[in-house]
Amino acid sequence: MELPAKGPVSGHRKPPYRIETKNLSYKLQLGFEFNWVFCWNTLNQATTYILKDVNCEARPGEITAIAGPSGAGKTTLLEILAGKISSSRVSGQVLVNSRPINAKHFRRLSGYVSQEDALFQLLTVEETLMYSALLRLRGGRKEAAYRVRVLMKELGLDHVADSRIGEGSSHGISGGERRRVSIGVELVHDPLVILIDEPTSGLDSASALDVISLLKSMVVHQGKTIVLTIHQPGFRILELFDRLVLLSNGCVLHNGSMKLLEDRLKLSGHFIPRNINVLEFAIDVTCTLVIQTSETLNNRFLIKDHRYDHDLRIFQNNEIGEDSLSYQNSVFKEVLILGQRFCKNIFRTKQLFATRIIQALVAGLVLGSIFMNVGNDLGQVALQTQSGFFAFSLTFLLSSTTEGLPIFLQERRIFMRETSRGAYRVSSYVIANTLVFLPFLLMVGLLYTTPVYWMVGLKHNIYAFLYFALVVWMVVLMSNSFTACFSALVPNFIMGTSVIAGLMGSFFLFSGYFIMKENIPNYWIFMHYLSLFKYPFECFMINEYGGDEGRRRCLESEGAECKLYGAGFLKQQGFIESQKWSNLAVMLGFIIGYRVLCFLILWCRGNRTRN
Repeated sequence: MELPAKGPVSGHRKPPYRIETKNLSYKLQLGFEFNWVFCWNTLNQATTYILKDVNCEARPGEITAIAGPSGAGKTTLLEILAGKISSSRVSGQVLVNSRPINAKHFRRLSGYVSQEDALFQLLTVEETLMYSALLRLRGGRKEAAYRVRVLMKELGLDHVADSRIGEGSSHGISGGERRRVSIGVELVHDPLVILIDEPTSGLDSASALDVISLLKSMVVHQGKTIVLTIHQPGFRILELFDRLVLLSNGCVLHNGSMKLLEDRLKLSGHFIPRNINVLEFAIDVTCTLVIQTSETLNNRFLIKDHRYDHDLRIFQNNEIGEDSLSYQNSVFKEVLILGQRFCKNIFRTKQLFATRIIQALVAGLVLGSIFMNVGNDLGQVALQTQSGFFAFSLTFLLSSTTEGLPIFLQERRIFMRETSRGAYRVSSYVIANTLVFLPFLLMVGLLYTTPVYWMVGLKHNIYAFLYFALVVWMVVLMSNSFTACFSALVPNFIMGTSVIAGLMGSFFLFSGYFIMKENIPNYWIFMHYLSLFKYPFECFMINEYGGDEGRRRCLESEGAECKLYGAGFLKQQGFIESQKWSNLAVMLGFIIGYRVLCFLILWCRGNRTRN
């Protein structure tokens, strides 16, 4: 990739941004002890400094590389600059154009690329960039499409525009291309500040050089401020850096040009071998370098760059406008864009879509063949069998939709990144997720209900069938909302499956099927009313044995005399026919309630680092 020789175009419409840190320190506090009375108490805290009195600078039109050995604090410093770590946990100052940083504002105008590529594997390169553009740009689809075309050309991604992202060996794009897509996602709104964590990690030397050359082209052409972390760059990559911040044990050993670092090493009495680059040698001898606590040594060698001083004086007193803090789309438009993206991911996830549909249809046929015509039988055994069918159906329906947990957890990583940069509202995400699953789960419910209802021989009434299908739909929606709620809460898949499986088992235990409500201890009665099994189970029973037909339907007879009618059986079980619709209202309340909880959890998680 050939680099342009000319500098950035003067008169750029956007202001350049210079980032500085002054006496920046970040402590990691260890030794937390749990106290049952006062909750979490920090007793006998051991304080470890990850960063200590860091003073450094990143200028517009330059690539600033943060380097150092493993554990030096490179990623932590970058996350503080990006506003990912709350300012309340940091001492010292971060200045943007000589003014204290406002993390919420700065996240909107900058782009941050993490070390791990958080991308949807089943979307194509063009779709990934397009959805990011739609969410972060105003002007509609035409402007977004134009921006994506220009960006793919700049990033060298034209030839893989229709290829899916993939992961690892799943026939996706290469690691270097995936890295460029991650950078492109953060470039769609044309930020003048770009922060990248380990852009060359996991790449071969050619791909790594391509990525850094691309970044160099941006600073030269567009005057961007680029800050990145890097571990051990090669000679060719090192030549593309304008400024280097060398860290060791959280302290700054060097802040300036590569030439200055070489001069400092020579002053310290070191001879740099020809086959080792300056940075690699400096990392090896960090113990002999004096920690920089002033600019005295820098001023001896560094010639001040006045290229952007005039622009900085113009813009350093300007506040970021309210327009940069507002969302680019209305809630309605955000829901449409996110809903479209959700649909593509669901229909392309064969494990979720095809398998889920086949599972529902096969389960309906198998259960129907096992409980064939049991609804037409009489006697106590037949009643117990029918009740067992209802109970097992609920067990299957409520447990089968929890398989979406890993998908929810994967989406959460992308969601946290996008909302932290102000791409869309948390409420839009929750609404879109809910609306997309409504028709999908309705289809799943109908595929299960249609064969099993008529094969089992339940009430031969079209209205009873439609009500049964409605209850099944509500059940799978409850399970989906329950899973979405806890996927927002739990830290990982193992914890999520443990919590969800434990709660589902508890709901089944306290539903009233195993233990009658009257026999449940008073201190556990709340679990009976919170049970996701209780209300649909009652709906199934009332639908089958209630109504006018239930009053005439004989369930047990002795000779020519009927001993038990449907209405009498419901009375024996403690079910009230009027609860047929009120139970549906309670189930709807569970669906909405878990979605609201999901929204609150996601909103709180995001706000921990946004403010």
